[in-house]
Amino acid sequence: MFSRRHLLIASAAGLILPASVRAAPLAAGAFNIRDFGAKGDGVAIDSPAINAAIDEAVKRGGGTVFVPAGTYACYSIRLKSRVTLYLDQGATLLAASVPLEGTTTGGYDAAEPQDPAIAPFQDYGHNHWHNSLIWAEGEHDMAILGEGLIWGKGLSRGHPDPDLPRADLPGVGNKAIAFKNCRNVQLRDFKILQGGWFALLATGVDNLIIDNLLVDTNRDGFDIDCCKNVRVSNCTVNSPYDDAIVPKSSFALGYARATENVTISNCQVSGGYVVGSVLDGTFKPLEASRDTWRLGRIKCGTESNGGFRNIAISNCVFDSCWGLALETEDGAILEDIAVSNITMKNCFSAPLFLRLGRRMRGPKGAPVGRFKRVLIDNVTCDSVSQLPINIAGVAGYPVEDVKISNVFFTQAGGGDAAMAARNPPANEDKYPDPNMFGDLPATGAFIRHARNIELSYIEIAMKTPDARPAFWLQDVDGFDASFLNIPAGAPAFHLDRVRDFRTMGSRAIPDRRLDAPTPMDF
Repeated sequence: MFSRRHLLIASAAGLILPASVRAAPLAAGAFNIRDFGAKGDGVAIDSPAINAAIDEAVKRGGGTVFVPAGTYACYSIRLKSRVTLYLDQGATLLAASVPLEGTTTGGYDAAEPQDPAIAPFQDYGHNHWHNSLIWAEGEHDMAILGEGLIWGKGLSRGHPDPDLPRADLPGVGNKAIAFKNCRNVQLRDFKILQGGWFALLATGVDNLIIDNLLVDTNRDGFDIDCCKNVRVSNCTVNSPYDDAIVPKSSFALGYARATENVTISNCQVSGGYVVGSVLDGTFKPLEASRDTWRLGRIKCGTESNGGFRNIAISNCVFDSCWGLALETEDGAILEDIAVSNITMKNCFSAPLFLRLGRRMRGPKGAPVGRFKRVLIDNVTCDSVSQLPINIAGVAGYPVEDVKISNVFFTQAGGGDAAMAARNPPANEDKYPDPNMFGDLPATGAFIRHARNIELSYIEIAMKTPDARPAFWLQDVDGFDASFLNIPAGAPAFHLDRVRDFRTMGSRAIPDRRLDAPTPMDF
């Protein structure tokens, strides 16, 4: 029933486990939900029994609420301090359905009121937590553990689905797990299928561990919003209809709070597989369509009021999805980000998208943000897209201090002379995505409004011949490139308003230094 690993985790946390795994004197701290009336037949609504078990654990100072094998149809489960919810192998928490028109009797907990002054700064899903399958607010020292499954079958995902209700209707749930203003939270080893708008929304959660989860979902995977001290490790997330692992820093708390001290390591993200097929191990490819974005990426943003600081992303696999995105659009400072050891296969977009924009979705008067001190190293990408690496600030607000090294990038190619001649629009306040500028006039990197950029040991390869230059630079102050390997048959560089430029050590590119802006292609 309990693995040795969970015994160690629970012991370290001071939790008391069921009688089958602990001595009888400690068994009083474990609460089997069937003892509180749960049926586990997939029909009866079992959330009242689960909530009763949680409340009893709280009365006794904490403990483990044990969910044995069975399918437990539920509405909202309210997790509380010093309680572990343990999902045994074979246990399924099933998000129960509600009528398409919603319901005013029963169903999920009501979405809590949000200050109308700040509600427009985030989508509806970011502004509410209580209308979820499992939620907690203001709690601490909690965990969800075990090899069981959370199936959000009855949850809205905030899209106009014909068989699911609208997310904002009464009684409707739209998230598998939502935590607000909590601390000391552990999520380990369970699986999530069809998690709704978010499989996990964590807002203002400090000291959060997410380890060894398998998430196969119909919108966002993990949204980590305004959180500090977060460890995401050993997770698999398939999210074809939105992003997979997403640090954000919205205004949902009513003030700007940075997401900081975050590590994302040893994870696999994807967006190119039918929902459910990663969970069952068949990995069925998902064909592209107007409503199927095949996103599945790791992204900082788009909500970016509070900022991103001290974030490390390492040893991750991107499989059939978009590439890595680092964005600040709403006035936040993004700084001190390290990315290393990333592989991308069947990439549907730009491998790297680094964007400082001025969408400014937040309180009036906030200044444009800053983007600085980003290191990216050891990246391989096999792309089916024509989009290059994209580093773009806005006029007067450059992306600064970026170093990219040891990259092997294979892309689709096929760009013609007209594409090579494009000067893409600024689109300063447009929603940020790699395709926001249309076709780009570079095969390797498009860099605009930037300062102190360094590229080294970069190799670019084309699947078909391409007329575009490898690197297109505009309004760049300080650029160093060394040991580049680029395709033949097109210029290495297009330079426009570039100052303090230097190349060296590349076989097919002459060493050159330009101190003053000199428009040229070479």
